[in-house]
Amino acid sequence: MARRCELTGKGVQSGHLVSHSNRKTKRRFLPNLFHVTLQSDSLQRAVRMRVSAHALRSVEHRGGLDAFLAKSSEETLSQGARELKREIAKKAVANEAVAAL
Repeated sequence: MARRCELTGKGVQSGHLVSHSNRKTKRRFLPNLFHVTLQSDSLQRAVRMRVSAHALRSVEHRGGLDAFLAKSSEETLSQGARELKREIAKKAVANEAVAAL
């Protein structure tokens, strides 16, 4: 499994470990990933994802998973999150059609 956030696309970065004598060796900066279960309000079900701590804060700040996916671009999302975004959009269109009747 790749070390990549499913919502923001945040992944592994590389850099230098710098010693006291300023000697540089390669190291990896891993993202802070969690397996979380997020609730989708429009789909009425829970979704299990692997997201970073930063993305989890962003989801809460934007008002839930549905609002976060509506505002996010397709390029940063994983394939599963893209499909979820499309499901939520279809459900929103169906709900608007029912409300118009």
